[in-house]
Amino acid sequence: MKNKKTTWILWSVLTVAIIIYFGYRITSDDKKIFVPGEMTHGHHQIEMACNQCHTDEFGGGEVLQKSCVNCHAEELKIIDDSHPKSKFTNPRNASRVKELDARVCVSCHTEHQNEITGEMGVTLPEDFCFKCHQDVAENRPSHKGMKFTTCASAGCHNYHDNSSLYEDFLEKHIGESDLLAEPVNKTKSETKSIALLSRYPVTQYPVKKLTATDMDGKADVHNDNNVTYEWEMTGHAQSGVNCTACHQQKTESGKNVWLEKPTEQSCKSCHTEAVKGFLEGKHGMRIKAGLSPMTPAEAKQPMRANLHTKELSCVSCHGAHKFDVKQAAVEACLGCHDDAHSKAYKKSPHFVTLHKEISGQAKKESGVSCATCHMPAVVKESDEHELVLTEHNQNLNLRPNEKMIRGVCMNCHGLGFSIDSLADKNLINNNFNGMPSVHVESIDMVKDRLSKRKKPGEGG
Repeated sequence: MKNKKTTWILWSVLTVAIIIYFGYRITSDDKKIFVPGEMTHGHHQIEMACNQCHTDEFGGGEVLQKSCVNCHAEELKIIDDSHPKSKFTNPRNASRVKELDARVCVSCHTEHQNEITGEMGVTLPEDFCFKCHQDVAENRPSHKGMKFTTCASAGCHNYHDNSSLYEDFLEKHIGESDLLAEPVNKTKSETKSIALLSRYPVTQYPVKKLTATDMDGKADVHNDNNVTYEWEMTGHAQSGVNCTACHQQKTESGKNVWLEKPTEQSCKSCHTEAVKGFLEGKHGMRIKAGLSPMTPAEAKQPMRANLHTKELSCVSCHGAHKFDVKQAAVEACLGCHDDAHSKAYKKSPHFVTLHKEISGQAKKESGVSCATCHMPAVVKESDEHELVLTEHNQNLNLRPNEKMIRGVCMNCHGLGFSIDSLADKNLINNNFNGMPSVHVESIDMVKDRLSKRKKPGEGG
């Protein structure tokens, strides 16, 4: 009887302890215990914002699909998706849908299943290509003997965008040199075009050069020589953007008050595209999801330990008043990133080109910085004008890395060299200091097919 009583007391105490523990976890900010499994690299930052994907607790796959499209539809449109939904809603492909319902993103990209998450940080079954293309060797003799697990290897097939690997594209770039004679660089144009933007308050802030005597900030700002000097050297001061343009906030009553620390919303009034990209990329996606700002401690990549608690915002890279784009393009990146690829940058050929540009030995925009590749200049429609802007959403060309071929690598390098370089893990780690030791046979296959074509007048 005594043993039963003791057991009952222990069971009661344990039950109460469990209730208290889970009650605390439910009411506390740390709710990771309720996450059913580790999230992928692209989503781990927002794992606490469950409602970003699970918008309806009673919904099924259609709810998740809508969430995927809400975030990624524009990206798929930009990259010219080679497996769009329309391909699988076509009745001719009904049999393929039975094997793999490619109309739904989660058929391949299932979250909370770290055991099937690949090195690119994306959950993807190894055999998904085989579901539809099991007879590929019959149509492509060059593929005979290849393992189905190699379809998505670097330099081969990217399910959503094969535009860098279509045969006609490969054929067009056969024989290109490793380094192009005349690299193509897009010159950013937002600063000199700011007066053209309909959203810019040109009446309140006329586009003209301002000096310290024009500053309309608080008295303590005027008395800070460092702030004054940094601001006078910026494109803001050169274009007429005064202190209150960023530091002024309108209250609910309509009164303007001084904003001590402007947020990305202040930047958005002029830099709409940049802020949009920032919030969609890895640096700002937590803010967009309604969470606290990203910190380096939450990154999957190695980061400098002394900055683990630093909250990321626009000024984290651009500075509070200096807004030095060259600083943001290299030093801001290396200030946080501590992986092998980043640490090797200043010993790379790319850094040499940047040093020559800065020292005046090479023309403007010829240097290759961290931002040149990972946040490249892109042509965008802004209002009624076409501008060349920095793409602040690094997700668009980061993974899989073949996304970078057409939009980045081929601005300076031939296609074959670009494919081989991005397939060489060691070369990536040392920041492309050397020649690729890996060779992808994509172009060779096309050359072989071309050589076997019958010439006009040959044979029957």
